[in-house]
Amino acid sequence: MGHVEIEAEGIRVRMELLYGMIGEMTVTRDAATVSMLHKAPWLGETMPPDAAPHLAGLAGDFFCAPFGDASADDAPTHGWPANTTWTHLGTQRGGGETVTRFRLDRKAMGAELVKELRLVDGHPFLYQRHIFNGGQAQEMSVANHAMVSLPNGGRLSFSPKRWWETPTVPLETDPARGRSLLASPARSDSPEHFPLADGGEADLTRYPFASRHEDFVIGIEAQGRSLGWTTVAREKEGDIFISLRNAARLPMTQLWFSNGGRDYAPWSGRHVGCLGVEEGLQRRMLGVSMNQKPNPLDVAGVPTGLTLTPGGTAEVRHVIGSMPWRGEAEIASIKRTSGGIEVQATDGKVQAIPCDLAFLQL
Repeated sequence: MGHVEIEAEGIRVRMELLYGMIGEMTVTRDAATVSMLHKAPWLGETMPPDAAPHLAGLAGDFFCAPFGDASADDAPTHGWPANTTWTHLGTQRGGGETVTRFRLDRKAMGAELVKELRLVDGHPFLYQRHIFNGGQAQEMSVANHAMVSLPNGGRLSFSPKRWWETPTVPLETDPARGRSLLASPARSDSPEHFPLADGGEADLTRYPFASRHEDFVIGIEAQGRSLGWTTVAREKEGDIFISLRNAARLPMTQLWFSNGGRDYAPWSGRHVGCLGVEEGLQRRMLGVSMNQKPNPLDVAGVPTGLTLTPGGTAEVRHVIGSMPWRGEAEIASIKRTSGGIEVQATDGKVQAIPCDLAFLQL
């Protein structure tokens, strides 16, 4: 199917027209080149007949609508945006930025879907915009599905959360096929102390927290937050992945710990060192909170789905980036500044990074 490459000063991105994968994102900054996105080890191999199409090209970041179970749209897992082709509509360069647009080659929940990717000179970020025109859906789950490669582990930090919870049913339930280790359904106010199925605890801020497991956990953004963020720092490689979003519109950080926990093809125990940072909104995979009456998220007015209407439009905006980062301290905060963001570590280290936060409509 081919691909499209776009670049701006200090950043280059490759978009695969098949399945819409952001296959590569390379940032050059402070005399160092950083590339942190994950690629599945089976790329180029023949897939099992029952595998979702997107698994054949699993790499980098892709957009899911509906996220997870997409049977409502007669689509494979994660929906048509992740499982069919895209058409390149054109690329424009000017004013110190590069913008390229793509159209999904079939409708998603009855909507025409346009993907817009934007790079800005000197910004170590990819600005992603997905625009639905028309369609029909209530409470549709959506998420960007970035995957960070962590062959030597990493440290995770997050904007404040109300709580963390696992789905009612773990990702893997048959020990002959795979393993999930987190208790399900379960909930914790602290990512450092999440209950395990065997009665122990896992520290979700450390990757890996175990070996040979496949787990999924969801963090609900704290009340009153506008800028939501997730960081993944790789100490050995000396770099950091940063995910930014409008927390009022995308209130959920969904973490996929994929570290050799699936024994069946194409996974075959070899999909290791992958962390999915999947920012979005949904309710289907929520466990404890969905079983509470009244539903605490509904009471608090936390959105759990995207609504599509005939003749209407809806958007999902998300920003990902990476850059060199040295230090062993945790990320304490990311704050808005006049020119972008300020990243501060617990040891007092502060770094200003240019970023167009207005893009997120905060």
